[in-house]
Amino acid sequence: MRTELPLARFRGILERRLGWTTTDVEAVPILPVLAERAAARRLSETDYLNRLAGPDWPDETRVLAERLSITETYFFRHGDQFRALTRRVLPERLEARAGQRVLRLLSVGCSSGEETYSLAIAAHRARPAQDWIISVLGVDANQEMLRRARRAQYSEWSLRETPADVRQRWFRRTDAGLAVSDEIVASVRFAEHNVAGPEDPGIWQPGRYDVIFCRNLLMYLTAGTAATLLGRITDSLAEGGALFLGHTDTLGSHPDGYTVEHFGDTVYYRRVARTPAPAPDPRPRVRERPPQARRPRQDPHARALELLGEERFAAALDVVADDDLVLRGVLLAQLGRLEEARDLAHRLIDAGMPHPDAHQLLGLCLEVEDPERAQAQYRLAAYLDPGFAMPRLRTGLLARRRGDGRAAADELAVALELLPRETEERITLFGGGFGRLTLSSLCRTELEAAMSRDTRR
Repeated sequence: MRTELPLARFRGILERRLGWTTTDVEAVPILPVLAERAAARRLSETDYLNRLAGPDWPDETRVLAERLSITETYFFRHGDQFRALTRRVLPERLEARAGQRVLRLLSVGCSSGEETYSLAIAAHRARPAQDWIISVLGVDANQEMLRRARRAQYSEWSLRETPADVRQRWFRRTDAGLAVSDEIVASVRFAEHNVAGPEDPGIWQPGRYDVIFCRNLLMYLTAGTAATLLGRITDSLAEGGALFLGHTDTLGSHPDGYTVEHFGDTVYYRRVARTPAPAPDPRPRVRERPPQARRPRQDPHARALELLGEERFAAALDVVADDDLVLRGVLLAQLGRLEEARDLAHRLIDAGMPHPDAHQLLGLCLEVEDPERAQAQYRLAAYLDPGFAMPRLRTGLLARRRGDGRAAADELAVALELLPRETEERITLFGGGFGRLTLSSLCRTELEAAMSRDTRR
C-alpha cells in the first residue's frame, strides 16, 4: 500500500482545517513549518500529522494560521474602493437606516486591523449626527494579528495612504507610533473566526450588515470553503447593502442575490432580495430522453494554460494556437528554446502596438545571458502597464543579485503591493511555476533582506 507523502498529507489537513487551496498553501514554505511544529510538540512528523488529522486541535490550528497566513495590509488600502464606499454606499445606507440610526460594517480576514479601523473612520466621517451608532467587526483566524489589531498602535508605514486631515483627526502620536483615536476604537471589536469552521451566530446574522469587506481572501480558499463563506456573507448583508471584494475576486456578471455596481474604476456588489423559486408544477410530466450530450471542446488557450500550470510544457505547446504568441513564447522558453521565444517576443514588439507581456517575455529570455538588457525590458513592461507586478518583481530580484539593496527594496515594495491584484493568467505565464502566495512570500523575504542590507550600509 502506498504511503501518502508528508507534504501532500499536510496540505490536505490544512485544506480541511483552514479551508486553504492546495496551490496557495504551497505558497508559504510549509515543509519547514511542519518540521518546526512537530519539534515544538515533541512529536515525529508522522505522529504530529496523525494528531493534527484526528479530533479538533484548536490550539495548534491557531498556531498554523499565524505561521502560514499572509498579513500585508495598511490603512485605506485601494483608495478607489473607499471612494465608492464614502461617496455612494454610505450615503445610501445612512438614508436606509435613518429610522434605526445604526450602521454596521464587517471586515472578513481583517489581519492586523487597518482595514477595520479604516471602515470605522469612513463611517464616522459620513454619519450625519453624533447620536448615530457605528459598529464595525473585524474577524480573522490569526490570533497574533488580532492582538496587534486590538492594540490599535501603528507605524508611519501603515498610514502611507492616509490623508493628512484623517491622520490629524483620528490618530494621535505616541512613543510606539500612531494610535487610533479612542472614539474609533470604541466603535470597533475583533473576533477570532476560522472561515472554514462552523458558522458563528455571533457573527453571521440575517440582514445585519450594511457593508462587508472581504478582500483578497477568496482566492486563497478551496471552492467549497469560498462558496460557504459567500453564502454566509450574502445572508448577513442587509438588502441594499454592499459587498467589496479584492481586485482578484469576482462573483461574475450575474451573481445570485446581487447586482453588479460600478463607481469610477471600482466594481462592488449590491445585495438584492432573492427571487423566490417558482412553485413546482403539480401536473405529472412525461420524462423525455435527453439528446446525446456533446462534450464541449476546451479552448486551446485555456487548455495550454492549464498544462503550463502543471509544467507539462511540451503537451501545452502541442495544443496552443499558432497565433497565441505570448503563451507560445513562454512555453518555448520553459523548454529551453530561448531563441525561438525571443523571436516571438520581437514579432509582438515590432508590430508597433504597446505590449508589456512581450517585453516581459523578452526579459525572461535575456535574463541569464544579459541581465542589463533583461532589466531594460522589464522596465519597459512596467512602464507600459504600471499595474503589472511581475516585471517589478524580476527587476527587484536582479537588483538584489547585483547587491543594490535600495533599488531592490523600491522595486520589491511595489511588486508586493501589486501582486494581490495580478491576474491569474500572468501569474501562470510569468510566475515560474509558483502561485500568488509563493511569489508574495518570496517578495516579502527578499524585501526584508534588501532593507536589512541597505540599513547596514
